[in-house]
Amino acid sequence: MHVIVLGAGVVGTTAAYYLLQNGHQVSVIDRQPMAAQETSFANGGQISACHALPWANPQTPWQSLKWLGREDAPLLFRLRFDPQLFAWGLRFLRNCGPDRTRKNIEKSLRLAIYSRDCIKELRKNLGLEYDNLSKGILHICRDNNDMNKVVQTSEIMREFGLERQVVSARECLDIEPALRHVANQIVGGSFSPGDESGDAQKFTTELAKTCRAMGAVFHYNTAIQSIEKDGLSIDHIRTDQGPVRGDRYLVCLGSFSPLLTKPLGLRLPIYPCKGYSITIDTSGHENDAPSVSLIDDSVKMVYSRLGNRLRAAGTAELDGYSLRMSPRRQKMIADKTFDLFPYCGKREDISFWSGLRPVTPDSAPVLGATKYDNLYLNTGHGTLGWTMSCGSGKAIADLMSDKPPEISLHGLELDRF
Repeated sequence: MHVIVLGAGVVGTTAAYYLLQNGHQVSVIDRQPMAAQETSFANGGQISACHALPWANPQTPWQSLKWLGREDAPLLFRLRFDPQLFAWGLRFLRNCGPDRTRKNIEKSLRLAIYSRDCIKELRKNLGLEYDNLSKGILHICRDNNDMNKVVQTSEIMREFGLERQVVSARECLDIEPALRHVANQIVGGSFSPGDESGDAQKFTTELAKTCRAMGAVFHYNTAIQSIEKDGLSIDHIRTDQGPVRGDRYLVCLGSFSPLLTKPLGLRLPIYPCKGYSITIDTSGHENDAPSVSLIDDSVKMVYSRLGNRLRAAGTAELDGYSLRMSPRRQKMIADKTFDLFPYCGKREDISFWSGLRPVTPDSAPVLGATKYDNLYLNTGHGTLGWTMSCGSGKAIADLMSDKPPEISLHGLELDRF
């Protein structure tokens, strides 16, 4: 069977690999000149099942009200006429109740833990190198209110199978000594020893090379214009380089998925959420940069050591498909990073980046079949695309191969909306 994968980010490329493993012919289409050039390019670097708390939770509406009008707010709404955002926002608010939050944690964790196991197996089998560290993820808190939330969330996540330990301020410093400069600000946190970190862009480009060696064809520099149907089947993909035909088709286009599926009558409740990251050269400053990946709850930022680089990422900006970077928000991320790790590198060596996270109202991806007999979806992973990529890729590859996936996809299909 010939499968056409739309998108060569980490989600599309991992799916392509597992489809090849299942014996299929695979073609991948992407508008960029190589794999992982958009959302997968410079993300936070975390494979973080512990970060599966959905954005839609009981605290978010009240926090959002406090952040209104603040350019440096962790979550920023750019006021504009945007029916897509309005419809998405209503669904988001419906998911903020405690019962739905608990259900959404369960289904996200189910996929995230499975995916984490998949990437470990894949790394072992292929010997991939991508600045990966298997040192766990430390979640630090700077006030007792945040600490109480972490204790509650950790308890729920342990119920659903995640090893996540509540740790004291002293234990935080033992786990990551580079936090010594802010020792008096930390009240405690949690530690998830099974989580990891690594460069998603490096991983994806290396895996794409493996896929090509296995026979996959990558159509780079090829813009997808539309998905053309014939009744309840997809006939071909119309691109600026001509039509591309296959037997089955898989949409892995992140934030851009709804634009191509809407003409098919498939309304994906995915909204682009802009995130920022900085990358700092830590050469000569190795002992002052963290080696354990971190989440700082006070500013909603993450930090990952990638070889001789430190990646800091955070903020959520709802501004349509704009990639325009706010200088104030860039400065905020840099300031927060150097507040935490004042000697981790030089400010003049910072590289700035922004990308669009494809966020659903319940923070879980859309994974599964559609009303078209040969069209499947693997999109909407939000902030956990790197975390969930291998698990969702393997599950959708099995589904498209008419094999039962190794985990349940209940609650992840499009019909939940």
